[in-house]
This record gives sequence, structure tokens and C-alpha cells, in this order.
Amino acid sequence: MTMPTAADNLKSTLGEAGDHLKSAATAATEAVRGAAGVAGEELKAGRAQVKSELSESVQAGRSAAELGSEAAREQMDALMDKGRDLIDSASELIRERPLASFGIALAAGWVIAKLGRSSGE
Repeated sequence: MTMPTAADNLKSTLGEAGDHLKSAATAATEAVRGAAGVAGEELKAGRAQVKSELSESVQAGRSAAELGSEAAREQMDALMDKGRDLIDSASELIRERPLASFGIALAAGWVIAKLGRSSGE
């Protein structure tokens, strides 16, 4: 029986190191593939979540626009009612005091005419 030489031991140890390197490379490749698979799945899940949130945002925006339109309509109706009340009130005042109303209208016309002449000069 011959004793292994230092060169034989070196070859054996280098072979073992090479085997370990191959195993490490294989493990790293599998880890990268697994991570890529998981990352791909996470990316798909994230994309689905983004689409869902954007869709809900659009729906909320549409609801807000509808509510804004409804609120504007309510305000317009309230202003129209106030305008009608003001016209009714003015009509009633004119019926009750026609001479005073005529005098006020005449004075207002005169003031407007004076303002119109003075701004033209």
C-alpha cells in the first residue's frame, strides 16, 4: 500500500473544493431562480393592487363630481328662490307705494346718468 503523496492530497482537496463550488453555484442559481419567481409573483400582486387602487380612485372621483354637481344644483335652486322672493317683495312694495317707488326709480336713473356722464369725460 502506497501512501498518497502531497500532490495526490492536493488534487483530492482541490477536487473536493471544486465539488463544493459546483454545489454552491447550483444552490445560488436555484436561489436566484426562486427569488426571481417570488419577485415575479410579488410584482403581479403589486400590479393588481395598483390597478385596484386606481380603479377605486376613479370611482371616488366620479362620485365626488356627481356630488359636486348636485351641490351646485342645490345652491342654484336656493339662489333662484331668493331671487324670486326679492322680486315678489319688490312687486309688493311697488303695489303698496307706487309714488315712492316711482320717485326712487327716477332718482336712481338720475344718479346712474350722472355717473355715466362723469366717467365719459
